[in-house]
Amino acid sequence: MKPHLLNVSTNTVDSFSARRDIMPDVNNLWHYHSALELIYIKKGRGTQFIGDSIKNFSDGDVVLLGSNLPHYWRFDPEFFEQTTDESVDVYAIHFKEDFLGKEFIDLPENQELKKVIAQSKQGIKLEGASKTKIAALMPQIIAATGTMRIIKLLEVLTEIANCEEKSILVSLGFKPNFLENEKDRIQSIYNYTISNYKNKIELKEIAAVAKISPNSFCKFFKTKSRKTYTQFLNEIRVGQACKLLIENDLTVKEICYDCGFYNFTSFHKYFREITGKTPLKYQQAFSKQ
Repeated sequence: MKPHLLNVSTNTVDSFSARRDIMPDVNNLWHYHSALELIYIKKGRGTQFIGDSIKNFSDGDVVLLGSNLPHYWRFDPEFFEQTTDESVDVYAIHFKEDFLGKEFIDLPENQELKKVIAQSKQGIKLEGASKTKIAALMPQIIAATGTMRIIKLLEVLTEIANCEEKSILVSLGFKPNFLENEKDRIQSIYNYTISNYKNKIELKEIAAVAKISPNSFCKFFKTKSRKTYTQFLNEIRVGQACKLLIENDLTVKEICYDCGFYNFTSFHKYFREITGKTPLKYQQAFSKQ
């Protein structure tokens, strides 16, 4: 399972990279890089793959990723349609841990920041008041010049260090395991699954996508992702069901079949295993917000 290594460019006069993306296909592949990444999804929805974590993303999300943590944001199909009214607006900052010098992170005043950077190797989703402040600061970083860019980034890093509401995305035991001859395999598996999760996907079918035998596929996927393909597929389906429960007027049973489950009892079981709630309780929790 080989993500693509991307070289995050900074020009010779900048110590870090800050950019705004308005297209859904920018870096639209499973990849990693040596820089830390802070991303703010101002507008956009889809499925995010970070290490062994699969979650939905939506407007307003702010996530910090550590060095060499593989990730992939796949926007929903409607964002790629030529006639769509949907738009993408994403702010991304890439910076090295030592962008202000190797001694900076070891300063006594930066101990909380150092802890958060260590945690970012598992991916961190930021919430609450800190998320709101960071989201407001990121466009300012892109607009700033000279020393003010660094000052604004330090403001963001201070908010990250002091953030009290955050969640870790990737399991503690996840270790990237990259082999060159597996470079594109995981990308193909992800793309095919997202495009076909509503259908019954046979083992021989997905193994053919990965270009290996069914027996080899089972071992490969479990070794690399630390879960079976069935678990992975159910996470995708439940993730889509979560979106429909929040955004749609379909009944729970209609959502069950629309997301690729052929048995309502199984849907209920897997939904509760993955989210910790029944579909109805999940829907009610969001309706109260």
